[in-house]
Amino acid sequence: MDNTLAYIDQGSFLALRALGRGPVIQFTWVYDHPVDVDGLRRFHANLGVGLLGRRIERSPLPFGRDRWVTAPPPDALEIASRDRARADVWAWADERVRVPVDPRLGPSWHLGVQPFTEGGAGVTLVVSHSIGDAMAINLAVLDAVRGVRRDLGYPAPGSRTRGRAMLDDGRRTVRDLPEMARAVGAAVRVARAERDGLATSVKSGSPPRRRGASRKVVAPNATAFVDLSHWDERARSLNGTSNSLFAAVGARLAGILGRVGDDGLVRLSLPVSERGPDDTRANALTEASVTVDPETVTTDLTDLRRDVKDALTALAVAPNDLLGPLALVPLTPAFLVRRLEGMVAQLGSPVGCSNLGQFTDDANRPDGTDAERFAARLIEPGVTTDVLDRMGGLLFLGCTRIGTMVSITVTSWVPGGANTHAAVRSSLRRTLDDMQVSATVE
Repeated sequence: MDNTLAYIDQGSFLALRALGRGPVIQFTWVYDHPVDVDGLRRFHANLGVGLLGRRIERSPLPFGRDRWVTAPPPDALEIASRDRARADVWAWADERVRVPVDPRLGPSWHLGVQPFTEGGAGVTLVVSHSIGDAMAINLAVLDAVRGVRRDLGYPAPGSRTRGRAMLDDGRRTVRDLPEMARAVGAAVRVARAERDGLATSVKSGSPPRRRGASRKVVAPNATAFVDLSHWDERARSLNGTSNSLFAAVGARLAGILGRVGDDGLVRLSLPVSERGPDDTRANALTEASVTVDPETVTTDLTDLRRDVKDALTALAVAPNDLLGPLALVPLTPAFLVRRLEGMVAQLGSPVGCSNLGQFTDDANRPDGTDAERFAARLIEPGVTTDVLDRMGGLLFLGCTRIGTMVSITVTSWVPGGANTHAAVRSSLRRTLDDMQVSATVE
């Protein structure tokens, strides 16, 4: 089989190497009843094969594409030695995010358990985004719960001699030259189309640095849980769908936080999964975008529903132009990535809204029994306050339907704002109140 990284995965890994940090995906299950530790140990062992049972092996060529090789699972299920209150579950989840993962040297993921003083426990899985996106991780979780152990056919680490690796990767580069040539044309078209935005971004992306003010953080976050039937009824009453209601929550929250353009509109960035059967890419994603008036979404979702549908339809017809230059990633030096990050702010202050859709019941059973709560979120540990300010802040939401519950996760940073968990929870509660959505916010 071909174990060469897809260009999008090569790009993810390049960014991680260049910046010394990268995003992780975190799945967290909250049990109000005792967990089956033996079941969790089986789950942990089963996760170590298939899509999570791999790591990245570097090419010996500076322009060569890296490859997937097999990787053993982390040594053991990590069970906290002391109990904590149920109310501390998300503080504990933030702590678990800080435990390192490494898609090259391993481990690229880890699974932890936190018993509660009231009974029950939290269970959290943290995976490097360079190993898998949320849908890849969901597939790995389903296989692990069901006891399915997939052999993807990857070779063992170091199975090629250096000479053989150089020869293989050199030949692969020659075969990839036509794609690289097309990528040059795509890069030129993107640069022309985004000329004004890029110029503005470069100018705004280099503010004066505050000496001694920067520190590493896990960006403040919050999670809301909504009864599924109530959520769907609220969407229908607004002439919308579950997807458009979630987008409306993102837009309204952005408006409350001041993350709007000069025209008062919010730009939503909607990750779209392209994962098909037997797809082994770590990141099988593209992106659609819509602009939204955050003042109108509380009363009617007709326009937003139409705009989201049109954006997704257009994406199915014509690929996202921004993905066209990806074949140039193997030729991109790490120092250039670092330089660009220091120069460029996010274009248009986008708001990420990742709707993961409906998860099956098995995804909520890591120990074999149903958890009372589940949430999935994207977090970037190790990012500094200086970088977050230079980016113009951050707002990312995730939404999952599972069992009888909808979960919404929010990660936020506002330059110069009150960047605390309490402030994010307060803004999320206000948003849901405005949307007349009853929820438990933690």
